Amino acid sequence: MMSLQQSLAALPAGKVVTVDVFAAGPHGGNPAPVVLNASAMSDEDMQAVARQTGHESGFVKAAPAGSDYDFSLHFWVPNHEMEMCGHVTVGTVWLMTSLGILTRDKATILTRSGKVYARIVRSAIADKFRVEITQPAGQISAIPRSEELQPEILSLLGIKPDQLADVPVINACTSRIKTLVPLKDSQTLHNLQPNFSLIAELCQHLDSTGLYPYAPDRDNPGRFFARQFPKSSGYQEDAATGIAAAALAFGLRHGGQIDPQQQQVIICQGQAMGRPSQIEVTFRFNSRGEAEGCWLGGDVRYSEEHSG
Repeated sequence: MMSLQQSLAALPAGKVVTVDVFAAGPHGGNPAPVVLNASAMSDEDMQAVARQTGHESGFVKAAPAGSDYDFSLHFWVPNHEMEMCGHVTVGTVWLMTSLGILTRDKATILTRSGKVYARIVRSAIADKFRVEITQPAGQISAIPRSEELQPEILSLLGIKPDQLADVPVINACTSRIKTLVPLKDSQTLHNLQPNFSLIAELCQHLDSTGLYPYAPDRDNPGRFFARQFPKSSGYQEDAATGIAAAALAFGLRHGGQIDPQQQQVIICQGQAMGRPSQIEVTFRFNSRGEAEGCWLGGDVRYSEEHSG
């Protein structure tokens, strides 16, 4: 039997396969172009794939010799390399498992943001499984110059102060800092029409990589709707952002918007883009009952853009 590294090396070099991650219905989820044999690809090659597809893309390379990693994973958006991408990591592990390349129910992945663990959760239904990956405990901070910048956030989003929920706008981070903007209702969220030309400069002032406005689902406690407007990825909105969803889950705990003993938060994203997505964030508690991190997961399927 071939090792994982041998199986990856036997695949066509540079071949792109696209999967839809966190899909919650037809045409849902965030497309993730993945190259499983990218060892010979340069930074320029990887960025070219991201620019051609217009999506966050993942590239699997061999793990450092003698390390305890199963493989290394690199992430590119059209404009630059990223340290970590949740939906691409989930999609890559799902694809490797579907193809029979990853045969164990766990993996250890090297990323620029550090070590990420993945686990495959099998279903009682034959060949059905889901993938979950780790994120560390969220770090919460007040936004810099909040009195000055909050009106700019409202103006950019085109909303009034009374449309904000009664909790502060904050920065939260598991792998990248996101600015969490709490709204009173989901209708306001879905109707947002941001001034995208101002986002990069505002995020620079916020020390953030994107705005993540959100609102509760009034019919389903523990479920929230959100939208992601990235700082400078090369596209205006993201259909499903695992890293932002993880940051939001810890922001909700910090703000008392969920019960501190609640084990899971569901984040729905992509509705305004016609790509409905659902991200499940499950807290990992230590023996003292503290949330020391989380598992991030959701459904994956082959995309209509399957390969290129």
